[in-house]
Amino acid sequence: MDSHGHLRWERLYSSYADRVFAYASRRVGTDEASDIVADTFLVAWRRIDDLPDDALPWLYAAARNVINNSRRAEIRRDALQRRLASVGATEASDDPAPEVETRADILAAMRSLPAPEREALMLIAWEDLDPRRAAAVMGCSPGTFAVRLHRGRRHLTKILSSDLIEPEASFGSTFDKAAGGES
Repeated sequence: MDSHGHLRWERLYSSYADRVFAYASRRVGTDEASDIVADTFLVAWRRIDDLPDDALPWLYAAARNVINNSRRAEIRRDALQRRLASVGATEASDDPAPEVETRADILAAMRSLPAPEREALMLIAWEDLDPRRAAAVMGCSPGTFAVRLHRGRRHLTKILSSDLIEPEASFGSTFDKAAGGES
């Protein structure tokens, strides 16, 4: 890598590391987010010459791929643990979940959405991307993205208005924006 590439990577990191961390922490939690950021910027380092001028959507897409790879690895580890447990290895028991607060209810509602709809809502409401840039992150056309966003808003509104989950009005503008309201 030449000095221009090194300087560009440093600028990208200083400009976007916090935003990539926020993106990752909302998807995997703050404990794992630092690893996701490190792996994302490692990919950016290796592919610095391939990065577009507007690098944030590319970085979000790379982070999304890193998260997906991490989840696949976790699934493989879990399957191995189950196999080991079936031949006599002991598995730690899970603690029962504590009482769910409003925030957890909303996050649960988000998790119940199909992945493309959830990702569309999160890119708009939490990452504050415009639809064109969010479509680039998801690797789809702006039209396809608009459909996913519309469906996600509709499904989230339906879930949150059901008897199962009742959000408190005090939760704020983030989910008003995600559910299609004005903020």
